[in-house]
Amino acid sequence: MPLRRREIGAGLLGLAVASSMALPALAAASLSAANTRRVQVLSTTDRHTVQPLIDDFERRHAGLRVDYVELGSLALYERFLQQQDDAAASADVLWSSAMDLQIKLVNDGYALRHDSPHAARLPKWAIWKHEAYGTTLEPVGLVVNRQLLAAGEVPQTHAALTALLLADVPRWRDRVATYDIERAGLGFLIAAQDAMATPRYWELAQALGRCRASLHADTQSMLDSVAAGHTLLAHNVLGSYAEVFARERPELGVTYLQDYTLAVSRVAFIARTAPNPQGARLWLDHLLSVPGQRLLAEAGGLQGVRTDAAPSSRMATALRPIALGPGLLAHLDQSRRQAFLKRWNQALRPS
Repeated sequence: MPLRRREIGAGLLGLAVASSMALPALAAASLSAANTRRVQVLSTTDRHTVQPLIDDFERRHAGLRVDYVELGSLALYERFLQQQDDAAASADVLWSSAMDLQIKLVNDGYALRHDSPHAARLPKWAIWKHEAYGTTLEPVGLVVNRQLLAAGEVPQTHAALTALLLADVPRWRDRVATYDIERAGLGFLIAAQDAMATPRYWELAQALGRCRASLHADTQSMLDSVAAGHTLLAHNVLGSYAEVFARERPELGVTYLQDYTLAVSRVAFIARTAPNPQGARLWLDHLLSVPGQRLLAEAGGLQGVRTDAAPSSRMATALRPIALGPGLLAHLDQSRRQAFLKRWNQALRPS
C-alpha cells in the first residue's frame, strides 16, 4: 500500500531530527580523534631553538604532531587561563621560563600528576609533587663588551659590580642594561630572588638607577645593545642565550659572579584539561630523556637538568638553582608584588 503524504513527511522529519542529533556527536568524535593526533605545547622557548627536539619527537612517535605555540611568559599564562572556558581547546603542555607563574598554575590545580620514569635522574629541586618539572639549568650572568671594558675591570661579585658602577657614574651613565621587571616576567623572578639572596641587592639596584640603566623586556635586546657598543655591560642576562649569541661575536664576554649565581629552569607541566594527556606525557618524558636533554643542549644551548648529564664547561661554580615549590609564590601576592615594584622603581627610576 502506498504511503500517505503525512507518513512520508513524518518519516523525513524523523530522519532530519536524527541527523541533527548525530552531527554534534560526529563533530565531537572527529575533534577527539584530531586531538589524539596532536600535542599542543604553549612555550616561551624560541621555536628555532627546539625545532630539532620537535622533529625528533615526531620521528619517534609516528602519527603524533606537535602544535608548538611560542608566546611571552605573561601572554602564555593569560592564554591558558582563557582556554579553561573551553576544555576542548586547551593546551596539553605548558613549558615556560616564568617559574613563579608556572608554579602558581600548578598550585591552583591546573596540572595533571605524571610520575615520569626520568624523575630518578633529576635533582630534587626540579620536581614538585610530580606535577611540575624543571627541564633545564640556566645560569644568570653578565655580558660585557670586551673591546670597551678591560678584562681586569669585569666584576666577580655583586658587591664588586655595585662598586664599579658607583666609582665612575658618568662613565656608566646610559651604558649599563638590565631587565625591566614590570614588562618581563623572568626579570621580575630574578630580581625577587636576588633580593631574597642578599639584602645588598638594593644597593646594586640604586647604583643601576644612578647610572640610568636602560631597561629591557628580553635578553636579546640587551645582547644586541652590548654587541652594538651602546652598552658596556648587561646585568642578569640569561646565560643560555648569551653564550650562543657570543659564539659568533668575539667582542662579547659572558661571565658568572662568584659569590652566587642564580640559575633558572624552564618548567613544564601537563594541563589537567589536556585533550591529549597521553601525548602530553610522551612529550614531557621526551623533554626529560637523555636524547631530549642532549638536543636541548646541542641545538639550543640549553643545559640539561639531569644529574647524569655532563655539565657545561662554562657552568658557574657558585650555582644557586631556583627550586620549584610554594616559595616561588611569595612575590605573586599582589600587595607584596606592588610593594616590591614600588621599591624597585624608586631605585631604578629615581626622579
